[in-house]
Amino acid sequence: MSARRALRLLGVGSLVLLSLSACRKPSADKAGDQTTTPKAGELPPLEVKADTPNLLLTWIDDKGDFHVVQKPDDVPVEGRKTVRVVVSTREEGTGALVYVTNLDETDAKGAYRLKTMPRAEWEELGASKRKARLEALAPSAMPSGSPGPGGGAADGKGPNGGPAGKPPASGIVAIIYGADWCKPCHDAERYLKQRGATVIKKNIDDNEVAAAEMQQKLARAGRSGASIPVIDIMGQIQVGFSPAALEQALAAARSAKGL
Repeated sequence: MSARRALRLLGVGSLVLLSLSACRKPSADKAGDQTTTPKAGELPPLEVKADTPNLLLTWIDDKGDFHVVQKPDDVPVEGRKTVRVVVSTREEGTGALVYVTNLDETDAKGAYRLKTMPRAEWEELGASKRKARLEALAPSAMPSGSPGPGGGAADGKGPNGGPAGKPPASGIVAIIYGADWCKPCHDAERYLKQRGATVIKKNIDDNEVAAAEMQQKLARAGRSGASIPVIDIMGQIQVGFSPAALEQALAAARSAKGL
């Protein structure tokens, strides 16, 4: 092999080595990108501060009831440690996984430390508090549906599941502002349908317009910062699921319609 050919081969080999070393950098960049990609079972990073717009903050009281507000300052001391965070303009955090934070903890930039929680686990926080409250109030209460005096159901329900002896609510429209994870919202929907009312559901989690509409109605009724469900029965605003309160609203709606 001539000296000139050896030098030429040496030059080609050097270029190959350089190209191989240059190929490593993109792989390092990819690794860097992967550090920002959420792991399985986690939501992507989200920066939320006290002045972040379009916030929906859900906190749970000692009774297990869910309350929705729009500003961190509106969350009372007893509900600040575990708060669900939704930015109504973003889809993240409205599915099977949700953002949860402690409003009393922020980083150096003033952002809340968000963590990911399965929606079922979040719902269980409220359900466990409601169960504990019911057990404390009536540890030996008669199971629902057990025979009561005179052979009727102990819960006073008729054969169709609605209140016995109550006139139907046909022709009455009820709008329920709630969320998929809110059990009282589903209870209210079931109750009103059993009574014959037409029910319109509006999910404030994934519908920014519905959330704003709910807040406007609450403000007009002097009930801003209330819990869900918020129920509009022909212009009457009810907060929470209370069969007695719903019956009063249905009776007033019937009178207004001349039923």
